[in-house]
Amino acid sequence: MIANESFVGIDVSKDHLDVHRRPANLARRFDNTEAGHTELVAWLREQPPTLIVLEATGGYERALVGTLSLAALPVTIVNPARVREFAKATGRLAKTDAVDAAVLAEFADRLRPEVRPLDDADTQKLQAIVARRRQLLEMRTMEHNRLKTAAPAVKPSIVAVLEVLDREAKRADEELATAIEASPAWKAKDDLLRSIKGVGDVLSRTLLADLPELGTLSRERIAALVGVAPINRDSGAKSKRRMIGGGRASVRSVLYMAALSASRYNPALKTFAERLRAIGKTGKVVMIAVARKLLVIANAILRTKQPWSAKMA
Repeated sequence: MIANESFVGIDVSKDHLDVHRRPANLARRFDNTEAGHTELVAWLREQPPTLIVLEATGGYERALVGTLSLAALPVTIVNPARVREFAKATGRLAKTDAVDAAVLAEFADRLRPEVRPLDDADTQKLQAIVARRRQLLEMRTMEHNRLKTAAPAVKPSIVAVLEVLDREAKRADEELATAIEASPAWKAKDDLLRSIKGVGDVLSRTLLADLPELGTLSRERIAALVGVAPINRDSGAKSKRRMIGGGRASVRSVLYMAALSASRYNPALKTFAERLRAIGKTGKVVMIAVARKLLVIANAILRTKQPWSAKMA
């Protein structure tokens, strides 16, 4: 163990959290309530741990994981079967809540599981729903366009298809909301993103599903990853107009639409857009700049775990 490292195990039950910190061998019990979670976070922050480990316990751990994740504490959920095998291998046969917490702390120290509070299955599910919703909206747009020029004989068919697509898109929205509500870590991030005026549920969920790097990269790298960073096109003495390109088109298109709203209703971004127009920037250039700033603000909010404030712009 490296000096100053510490490892925390948390045994979660319906009513209580038994916590063990290693190597100091400190043991505490907190209530498994919102107030208890707040008290636990304050205690952990007195000496931030290297890793916090707890077992999946059928849902009792979800709210706690969300609180710890939002507090930027390194937490991961492990399979109870792995912990039982580890306890047997180390001769820890006794079983009480306090003993289980100590075993989890030792498990964290010796095996160093990867910090991953969200299951891969949760992430994949969210990505799949977002992708399906995008497909439905694209099909709905195509059918709407066909309806404008369709012959009377086929219009009833197009209307029927539109009704189905509307129903399926609504169901996808409901599934997205349910998936986020079921995961406190996703919910905490969704709440932070939606604190930004101009960021609605569509952009927030697209960022969560299609841009998991958000909050972990620099402003330059996140802008390049999405494809809203202007690219130089210079060669020798020639210098061409910079353009955006590449990156994640699915995120960029939703971000651009959100920028249209943010440039009107977010005071800080509205002022930013007006300043660019005043110096002669074209409408599209202004919107891309607003989209980039909106993305950078979202990145900062997830990195700092602090909701929107005007000074972030």
